[in-house]
This record gives sequence, structure tokens and C-alpha cells, in this order.
Amino acid sequence: MHVITPDLARTTTTPNAVVTSLATPALGSTALTSWQVRMRPGAAGPLHTMDKEQIHVVTAGSLTISIGDRTETVTAGSALIVPAGAERRVQAGDEGLEALVSMPAGGQVTVPGEAPRPLPWAQ
Repeated sequence: MHVITPDLARTTTTPNAVVTSLATPALGSTALTSWQVRMRPGAAGPLHTMDKEQIHVVTAGSLTISIGDRTETVTAGSALIVPAGAERRVQAGDEGLEALVSMPAGGQVTVPGEAPRPLPWAQ
């Protein structure tokens, strides 16, 4: 059993979000990864693709996600399942966003024009 306390969690700040690792291989998980993401109002991530399914549980604010020609807004208390291989863009709502995200360990992200790479907060 592993208990991840705030002093053991790792935080990564990007131009779009603050991401706190909760369960990763480096923190003792062997099969799953989980992290908290916080985005300021209107912040948007880059267009990207994950090679593993992800589950986003919005805990505060809202998240708008665009996949192809479909756009959905997910509000606090709702879950979003994003299939592997779906090229997507995410944006925080006017009130910002807090969410818990999980996916299988070993996932890689691809941004157009770049080579696939692991997410730092999922390692």
C-alpha cells in the first residue's frame, strides 16, 4: 500500500495548467496514473493525441473539449472518457477548471509536428 500525501506529490507548472501527480510509477503505482489538473479561466492546452484512454472527473469549474467536429462542455461532478488516439484540445471554462485525470501507466502524448513523449506528471 502507498499513501501519497501532499508533501510526496509532485507538481508541474505548464503555460496552461498546474498539474499535481497523485499516483504514478515513480510514486508506487504499477498499472495506473492519476493527477490533479488546475487551469485558470479560459486557459487552453495544445492540440494533442494520447495513446491511452483517459478519464477526466471535473471537480470544479468546467472543461470544454473538442475532438474532430464535436465539442462538449463537462461541468463539475461529471466524468469524461476520452478514447485513445482521439486528437483533442481542452479549454477551461470562464470559472477555471479543477479535475482529476487517470489513465493506464506508460501513456504517451503526441503534439502535431513533434515526436511522442511521456507526460512528466504521469511518470
